[in-house]
Amino acid sequence: MYERQVGEYRVVGLAVDEQTRCAHWYSERDVVAMRFGCCSTFYPCHSCHEACANHPPTVWPYARRDEAAVLCGGCGHAMTVESYINCDSRCPACAIAFNPGCAAHYPLYFDPLYL
Repeated sequence: MYERQVGEYRVVGLAVDEQTRCAHWYSERDVVAMRFGCCSTFYPCHSCHEACANHPPTVWPYARRDEAAVLCGGCGHAMTVESYINCDSRCPACAIAFNPGCAAHYPLYFDPLYL
């Protein structure tokens, strides 16, 4: 397990680098961390949560839609799920490119009401 501070947030995972890439996802664009509803902790991916947390994951609940649930590893900007889903795969604060393929994994992170 590894912890890294990104902006004001702690990111937990396996081999987390300074831009939130991990042992599982490490392309140039894999620079987001997701906050899980079960523990309110940011992880680079669901596999990192599985490896590091001592509980099963739960998606970010729609009832908490006004809270930050996605973290940009480029600048530490935290955003709501809606803001992230609608950002056209670029951070709204620093414009770093996010991996558009992450959209295929939204059901692992976000309540179905977001989708």
